[in-house]
Amino acid sequence: MEDCIICMSSDDDCYSSDHDSLDVLENEESDSQRAPSGANSCKVITKESLLVAQREDLQRVMDLLSIREHHARTLLIHHRWDVEKLFAVLVEKGKACLFAESGVSVDENNDLDHPVTSATVMCNICIEELPGSEMTKMDCGHCFCNSCWTEHFIVKIKEGQSKRIRCMAHKCFAICDESVVRKLVSKEHPDLAEKFDRFLLESYIEDNKMVKWCPSTPHCGNAIRIENDELFEVECSCGLQFCFSCLSEAHSPCSCLMWELWTKKCRDESETVNWITVHTKPCPKCHKPVEKNGGCNLVSCICGQAFCWLCGGATGRDHTWSRIAGHSCGRYKEDQEKKAERAKRDLYRYMHYHNRYKAHTDSFKQESRLKETIRDKVSSLEARDSKLKDFSWVTNGLNRLFRSRRALSYSYPFAFYMFGDDLFKDEMTNEQREIKQNLFEDQQQQLEANVEKLSKFIEEPFDEYNDEQIMEVRMQIINLSVLTDTLCKKMYDCIENELLASLLFCNHNIAPYQSKGIERATELTYGRSTNATNKNECPTVVDQTNGSSIDDERPQCSASSDENGCTSRKRARKEKSLFDLNLPADLIDRQ
Repeated sequence: MEDCIICMSSDDDCYSSDHDSLDVLENEESDSQRAPSGANSCKVITKESLLVAQREDLQRVMDLLSIREHHARTLLIHHRWDVEKLFAVLVEKGKACLFAESGVSVDENNDLDHPVTSATVMCNICIEELPGSEMTKMDCGHCFCNSCWTEHFIVKIKEGQSKRIRCMAHKCFAICDESVVRKLVSKEHPDLAEKFDRFLLESYIEDNKMVKWCPSTPHCGNAIRIENDELFEVECSCGLQFCFSCLSEAHSPCSCLMWELWTKKCRDESETVNWITVHTKPCPKCHKPVEKNGGCNLVSCICGQAFCWLCGGATGRDHTWSRIAGHSCGRYKEDQEKKAERAKRDLYRYMHYHNRYKAHTDSFKQESRLKETIRDKVSSLEARDSKLKDFSWVTNGLNRLFRSRRALSYSYPFAFYMFGDDLFKDEMTNEQREIKQNLFEDQQQQLEANVEKLSKFIEEPFDEYNDEQIMEVRMQIINLSVLTDTLCKKMYDCIENELLASLLFCNHNIAPYQSKGIERATELTYGRSTNATNKNECPTVVDQTNGSSIDDERPQCSASSDENGCTSRKRARKEKSLFDLNLPADLIDRQ
């Protein structure tokens, strides 16, 4: 058995079998899918909770600006459901400019609750005199007949413009009231009215950069909402782990562009072409690739053409022991030689990184099967009359092995592009590249060595050991788990601070390292998110048009500071209950 003390050669930090290492590991969550402590930054939005999620942002804007729901929706769709951006535009440009840019017309003197009372009114679209009961006036003040409005709405819905249907009047950019659209269209085409409502509801996901559909196949029907950074790896409630930025599988420490290029390189036949370039030569007649299978440099293609293997030129079939009759190619041709050498070097370099990436990926798949084996071993030990009663260190070590192995496997595609000529050829000199490559590979090799040690101890048949031997294995797994976690953090820090941070012409970012594993999104609750409102509603918004403070969103607040230094505020008035999306906006206001 190896000694219990494991040292890091880079900075001489030692992790011994003391209480510190034990506490660090045993304080970890045994379930790798549990979110980190204090973090609740991603939510699962199901079909049922989609309306609730949308209502939260709508209610904030409605309370702040004292406007109706369809006006708030128009503002949010225009700003892609970014409430903070909407508030920033309000502070910078004022309410009037905010409304004008978004197509919101709020005329306090325009009473839309009452129909047009004139006996007959001419519609400027169809040029017909119609009773006032058959006319409809929008927020902008333009009035047309219901038939023209309906035809206009139907055309826009079929064209996919349901989310922002503009007024028919010339040079009027006001957005039509969604309740009016729903009311008129549902009379003739109920299916289009349902489609209109669905587009409005799903705009919260389609137009919101902080909300995206889960890319599972078949689709689970869930969407994921994050609160802070778009560069984030998350796990859906269906079990799929993915990168929120590019919606591919979780791939840190690779950037999204690196991973896209790597998957394409592994998927297509680019490396097959490289192998053909290195090991074959084209026939000068039919241009098919020919592989040499003997020692003679006079090669014959299946089409019957003979050519020289050294230069690729067509020749006759007569030759002696020393040369081909009537042919001489002894002169050195530098360009062809360089091209062949470069293709061979690129192929060998790709094979180096791909083989190691594939090896660690295969190891990860094999180690994933250890869960059942570990469970059986733990059950066997618990059935024994042993001094040890807690075996959480085994599952914690196994989870640490999974996370470290995954990070290690994706570090090879990162190194392939970071130190190659595909992306960063002009970013650093050859000397700088060599220094940085040595720095990164030192971190990578330390992590690789300790991951293999951790895998070795976890796979040992410790259920057959006596108590003393089990204690030795236990301390080895605990120490190695702490050490691999530390090395993963150091490798990520090296990538972010020493490699990517120094780039001048390219901007590559990676998802942060999550020590407790990829965060599992929690389901959105069916109530107002006090965390979201408290966090985002602290600043006082000032309308630049008149300099007045807009405090409608938080009329009465009890000041209590939260951990971020932002004053938490509780609503003095009673929260409005959730209401049906199909209700007209004026009815909602009256409720």
